[in-house]
Amino acid sequence: MATRQETRQDQQAGAATSGLADVRARLVQAAKTAKRDPKEIELIAVSKTFAAEAIRPVLALGQRVFGENRVQEAQSKWPQLRAEFTDLKLHLIGPLQSNKVRDAVALFDVIHTLDRPKIARMIAEEIARTGRNLQLFVQVNTGEEPQKAGVAPQQAAAFVRQCQEEFGLSISGLMCIPPINEEPALHFALLAKLAHKLGLEQLSMGMSADFETAIAFGATHVRVGSAIFGRRH
Repeated sequence: MATRQETRQDQQAGAATSGLADVRARLVQAAKTAKRDPKEIELIAVSKTFAAEAIRPVLALGQRVFGENRVQEAQSKWPQLRAEFTDLKLHLIGPLQSNKVRDAVALFDVIHTLDRPKIARMIAEEIARTGRNLQLFVQVNTGEEPQKAGVAPQQAAAFVRQCQEEFGLSISGLMCIPPINEEPALHFALLAKLAHKLGLEQLSMGMSADFETAIAFGATHVRVGSAIFGRRH
């Protein structure tokens, strides 16, 4: 007879399986509506707070791109999963503290939250030391919210140039998290405009509630968690 924990894990697995299928279908439809190739858009399954057992059913369906908010949490579950699935691609989508830069560069393939010269310098030093080739996004605080990380829109160009020229970093694109109580389309449009001016082709924007809108505004990476894995505890 199944234990309560096993029953809950089976329920989570079933929800994640159907959730991923639904999100994939919605992504394809949104891309077609925007007259875009769905292959241009990378779906990042945001697995923060979910244990390896909840992630495995999604891996079984071929999903290989995942996002985590915290370096320490990612260290607790992804090394083992990576040993089993060698083609995984791991994105850091949460704030990066200076004391976690070395661990982040070692573990992640993409960092979406570059927003301070100190962190940029430390990442550059770690890349030089390790030889790792990371993809980097600058986070833009499009709503200029004081409690949220990211550079202000009017400072984005100068910061990107500093990363490129002073620290020798290759910046792939921009990332944003719109204010929860504002129309996300306005922020997606602003981010796309900034990226175009800077000659950056990648846009990390859109989450479970608004990724279809983000696709309409040119998102190349969408970060979807609850629509795949369900409500976080």
